[in-house]
Amino acid sequence: MSENYIPSPTGWVRDQVETIERTGDTRSVKVMDRPVVMLTMRGRKTGALRKVPLMRVEHEGTYAAVASKGGAPEHPAWYGNLLADPDITLQDGTESWPARAREITGTEREEWWERCVAAYPPYADYQEKTDRLIPVLVLERRDG
Repeated sequence: MSENYIPSPTGWVRDQVETIERTGDTRSVKVMDRPVVMLTMRGRKTGALRKVPLMRVEHEGTYAAVASKGGAPEHPAWYGNLLADPDITLQDGTESWPARAREITGTEREEWWERCVAAYPPYADYQEKTDRLIPVLVLERRDG
């Protein structure tokens, strides 16, 4: 995933991605003093590569992506990208690997939601700010 990369139009996202790429390490940036991972995915409209740093939520080698957008009424753009093409590259620290995103529901979502809020407590506030159920996707390592 190296061709046709389009940087984020959001300044802080673009700056964080540039820092991660310059250092080769997601630990070079934080969001609200918390660790992040970086997802590289295909844009659903352009087909170009998009990159986004997200809060690091990990459990036994599996990660979660929380489509909170700070409790906004609409989903973040990257959520639609993952639904359209769930195959991504996930970077944590200096390591990166292919992963597949899968939206979760029911009991599985409830278990992960607790982990997500433990990793980043403001998620609970974000859920209270919006009428939509904030989507949670698990990011599972895949071969190749």
